[in-house]
Order: sequence, then structure tokens, then C-alpha cells
Amino acid sequence: MKAVVTRARRILKRLRAQGTNAPVELSYANPFELLVATILSAQCTDERVNRVTPGLFAAYPGARELAGASQAKLETLIKSTGFYRNKAQHLIKCSQALVSQFQGAVPKTMEELTSLPGIGRKTANVILGACFQVPAIVVDTHVKRVAQRLHLTRNTDPVKIEFDLQAVWPAKDWTDGSQRLLLHGRYVCLARKPQCSGCVLYEDCPWEGKGSRPC
Repeated sequence: MKAVVTRARRILKRLRAQGTNAPVELSYANPFELLVATILSAQCTDERVNRVTPGLFAAYPGARELAGASQAKLETLIKSTGFYRNKAQHLIKCSQALVSQFQGAVPKTMEELTSLPGIGRKTANVILGACFQVPAIVVDTHVKRVAQRLHLTRNTDPVKIEFDLQAVWPAKDWTDGSQRLLLHGRYVCLARKPQCSGCVLYEDCPWEGKGSRPC
């Protein structure tokens, strides 16, 4: 375990050397907007979500407005993000719960966030880390893939992967570390054609499927 911890911290150091910031790429101005954008991002790119949300937030600037939204109108606004019927239902029910249980404000704990309709640990961790500075590890498909390839986890369940990553980094690095893994998976360690030849983690990557360095 000690060797894994040492390597995990070296990996994070190398990722940090690539840039000082690892931003959430969803556009938002407050916790409610990030909550909505994260729900919309399921099976959809952040870029597309960012094209949809300006019009959405102009029509429904807060939980109280979205709680009373017409599902048909909401579906029209978010249709391009895919799975729009389910997403519209989640957004309306989640907003109604925010109003009835939290006076319209986004709560600040994992337990409260995951009590909301349509909100799982991944979305809750996005909110906690980005908006409330609570150490949180987000495990999406990119983080899952990169963590497995780097042998930072042997699990496939996102919750177990989250706990595995918690064990190799101190809490102060959870939010930044998982976001850097996410971005690395999004732009370098791609699912089908990973860019191994230019990867800064090449020497620390034990993945059997990695490509070779150019001569």
C-alpha cells in the first residue's frame, strides 16, 4: 500500500506540473446552476451543456422558478443534452425538494444532497468540492478509466473507486486530484485512442495496454 500511495502522490505532482488550475468545465455562477448543469451533463459533453444553460437559467434562474416549470417547455430547452425527458423530471423534482426541504438553497452535505431526487454521489461530490470547498472525489467515466489504468484501484464500482482514491491522497488533495484525473482522461488518456506517446504519466503507468514511446 505504501508504494501505491507514493506513486499516487507522484502522479498528482506530475499532473499539477501541467498547469496551475484544473477547473470544472461546466459554466455556473452559483451552487444551484452547477447542480442543474451536472444533472444535464449525464451522457452529454460539458460543451453542449454550456450552450444550453444560458437560456435555461434565463427562464428559470433559481429553484423556485424551476420547481414550477412546465415539463414540456423544460424538455424543449434541454432536448439537445439527450435523455431530456428523464432529465426534465429530475430537475423539476429536485427543485421542488430544494424548495420544500431547504428553502430553495443547495445543501452542503453528502447526506442532504443525495436525498434529492436524481442526485447521486458523483453529482454531490461535484457540488461539495467546487462550491463548498469540502474535500470530495468525483468518479465519472474518465476518473474510473484513468484510475484503473494507473492501478490506483482494482474496483469497478464508482463508490469503491472513490474510497480507494481517498486512501492514497490526503483529504486536501481529493478535489483537485480527482479533477486532474478527470481532465487527463478527457484529453489525454482517451478510451479508444489514448495519447500515450505524450503522456506525462507514462513512466508511472503500469497499464498493459499503453502504447510505446516514439524512438
